[in-house]
Amino acid sequence: MSLPPGLLLYRFASYALTPFAPILLRKRLQRGKEDAARLNERLGHPTYPRPEGPLVWLHGASVGETVSLLPLVAEFQARGLAVMLTTGTVTSAALAAQRLPAGAFHQFIPVDLPGATERFIAHFRPDLGLIAESEVWPNLILAAARAEVPLAIVNGRMSERSRQSWSRLRGTIRTLLARFTLVLAQSEADATRYRALGAADVRCPGNLKFDVAPLGADPAEHRLLAETIGARPVFIAASTHPGEEEIVVGAHLAARHTRPGLLTIIAPRHPERGASLRALATTSGLAAAQRSLGEAITATTDLYIADTIGELGLIYRLGGFAFLGGSFISHGGQNPIEPAKLGLGVLHGPHVFNFTDVYAAFDEAGGALCVSDPDDLAGLIIGLITDTARLSAMQDHARDTAERFGGAKQRIFAALAPLLPVARDKQP
Repeated sequence: MSLPPGLLLYRFASYALTPFAPILLRKRLQRGKEDAARLNERLGHPTYPRPEGPLVWLHGASVGETVSLLPLVAEFQARGLAVMLTTGTVTSAALAAQRLPAGAFHQFIPVDLPGATERFIAHFRPDLGLIAESEVWPNLILAAARAEVPLAIVNGRMSERSRQSWSRLRGTIRTLLARFTLVLAQSEADATRYRALGAADVRCPGNLKFDVAPLGADPAEHRLLAETIGARPVFIAASTHPGEEEIVVGAHLAARHTRPGLLTIIAPRHPERGASLRALATTSGLAAAQRSLGEAITATTDLYIADTIGELGLIYRLGGFAFLGGSFISHGGQNPIEPAKLGLGVLHGPHVFNFTDVYAAFDEAGGALCVSDPDDLAGLIIGLITDTARLSAMQDHARDTAERFGGAKQRIFAALAPLLPVARDKQP
């Protein structure tokens, strides 16, 4: 199949940029966005040898996609398949190190340059490639297709904004989607958008994020923090982004007049921003403690900065509701299923286009509430802390909704069965 002009231009630009890739990666390294010990992986020089036997390759962009893929890993291993997970961020790599089962391994995805992607595919020769959600890297997809690696999109997500953008490059996206044997979408709305862009076999088994096990927590750490906090009212703001912490701090300042002793816990989306949040707290006249520095919560602590990786399960267990960031800014929101599975009510801003159907389900059921105006956040904090019956009902609705939409994992494996000849042959 010949390539459309847009893809040819992309390929040409990729070749031209190849000599500059090490320089760009070093700049990212200086900003803490790369792992110095594994920088060669980003250039298509893998660290791991290819395991013997059939290999399934799973790819997720970052933490959210990594978490959604975890339910599939053990299932593939149970079918006698080796599993490799690739991601593109240091935070997702750290999460993979914590949560991948024994035998599965992680590699950084190579930058999307022809040489790097071709080296990666030639080295691992995966028997199946599953791309999570909305990652479309042209050189990687073309390299896999030329090597005759079957590809499928799992938990596919296509926002209306993305559909409109890709519609301007219809030949490019149609050519790339043609390389996928199967597209398994999160929702019927996502499936409709994939079909509109030219994907052939599109199905909707549901959202895999609903099948992820509840986030864990160290029991001793939870007991210590819970005892330290005691009866103080707690407000949790999780996965926040720049511009949102100022809103959270403002809400804390307003709410503490009505709820003395209020403790606000902020878990930033990017933990490396802990120092900047400390500076914000100081400027605002708040006493802060930073978890990454081992600082304890005291009776005078106003703001606890949870700037560590892999501890959201611990943080969520310290309160009854949480505001999820990425939603007061045009980022698209963060995953509400994780706190809901732990029985928390969810507050969010209006910008949740990355999880449109998920938030719609929680909002409709009463397990989540949209805060359209940031100035209203303080009032909702006070209301939920004060009205325990309202909060209890919200928590029940959140938990019930998270359970009701489960089961996608089994439907995904049923759809993938024809692409897994080894797994199929193992069945009695």
